[in-house]
Amino acid sequence: MYTMRGYVVGSVAVAMLLGLVGCAGMSTQDRHTAIGAGVGGAAGAVMGGGVLGTAAGAVVGGVIGHEVGKNK
Repeated sequence: MYTMRGYVVGSVAVAMLLGLVGCAGMSTQDRHTAIGAGVGGAAGAVMGGGVLGTAAGAVVGGVIGHEVGKNK
């Protein structure tokens, strides 16, 4: 039981580290798009529930983040 928990925690930590390294070369607009999609997806999951609410929230959040991050 504890060994399995250790593997899961280690796997999640490695996945998070790889995700952060992958974002290192992003432009400001790309970063805003990714953040907007993440926040929108979380909000959609809480408000709408299910896969459809999560996907819709991610799309709307990504579009808003993309527009906010535009260079003016």
